[in-house]
Amino acid sequence: MPAASDLLIITRAFGEPHRNGGLRLLGCPRVSRRVIVGGPWWLLRLRIPKEARLKQVRPKEARRLSRFILFALSAAHEALTRARFCITEENAERVGVLIGSGIGSFTTVEEGCRTVFTRGGARLTPFFLPMMLPNMASGQVSRLLGIRGYSSTIVTACASGAQAIGEAAEVIRRGAADVMLAGGSEASVCEMGLASFCAIRALSTRNDEPTRASRPFDRERDGLVPAEGCAILVLEELEHARRRGAPILAELVGYGVSSDAYHVVAPDPEGRGAAAAMRAALADAGLTPADIDYINAHATSTVAGDYVETLAIKRVFGERAYAIPISATKSMIGHSMGAAGAIEAVVAVLTIRDGIIHPTINYEYPDPKCDLDYVPNVARRVPVRTVLSNSFAFGGHNATLIFRRYAED
Repeated sequence: MPAASDLLIITRAFGEPHRNGGLRLLGCPRVSRRVIVGGPWWLLRLRIPKEARLKQVRPKEARRLSRFILFALSAAHEALTRARFCITEENAERVGVLIGSGIGSFTTVEEGCRTVFTRGGARLTPFFLPMMLPNMASGQVSRLLGIRGYSSTIVTACASGAQAIGEAAEVIRRGAADVMLAGGSEASVCEMGLASFCAIRALSTRNDEPTRASRPFDRERDGLVPAEGCAILVLEELEHARRRGAPILAELVGYGVSSDAYHVVAPDPEGRGAAAAMRAALADAGLTPADIDYINAHATSTVAGDYVETLAIKRVFGERAYAIPISATKSMIGHSMGAAGAIEAVVAVLTIRDGIIHPTINYEYPDPKCDLDYVPNVARRVPVRTVLSNSFAFGGHNATLIFRRYAED
């Protein structure tokens, strides 16, 4: 059961290394009520780097915050800094938080169970619940950053991060907030977390070659590689961003959700739910399949999932599917569950910014059932205006986001 987390680092640039299959990561902002993206940041490591730690979180308090909460706090702070946005008494009620997490703190649950069963329930820390609940990433970010507006959490397994971003944009669209911190955070690489995915045979068994284990769309793929991390985007109503001279990275123009209504953990073999989410996002954006320049695939490296996503893309795009570059971020960084969709939203924005499509690495043996352009092994430099990003989850949850290069009217 190879774990990707140990292989990853945090950095301030998504640059040269990813062209050859390495990855350096960053963060992102979006409505009209147009929503723009203006200050993303992501974390992909077990430890929080010193420069990203919040000064207002003292060491004693930090010990009472689980890792997925610390990830979210650090990423939120950095995202606000990059967006050049300050929370004040005057604007605090017009700023909101919506951070998804598929699990919350699995590590806290594991440690709590160990305490109860070995030392007795009386020894369980009183901070157990506020450390493990999935909503506490949003709750603690709101509390410690002084955000008094909209605050909520999305818990839709591996679609959580993407759906949190989409729903945050809807909050802005309906006028309930001017600025939203949105994304996903997950820290579930622990014995119980790994055993849970192992029990449903979702993990790769390439334990002897972990860097080659995640191989989306490859004929020899055999399961996902678990990871953990966080990505937070600053979403902002367009006119609000313009008035304050905010740095605008992209515009979030489309959001679609659907349900497979098929199985608890297996995808609909016909790809109908995934296709419905993509169609809904295109309709929301007022776009056609011809407008999409790049697809960031959910692509977890499972046999069924990658095939079904390929099938769903063909359902929506027809012959155009063969002309669109598609790549899998998880081939390089593993699957960070509830954070994955948010991390891949950042990748979408950076692809638009840089005009570089990262590759699907470890693509060695083409699968006849997965026959699209997956940008195998080498990054591609090409102008990109519009990106579609997919996130699918246990329970049949599907979410699709569409980002577009921002242009002055």
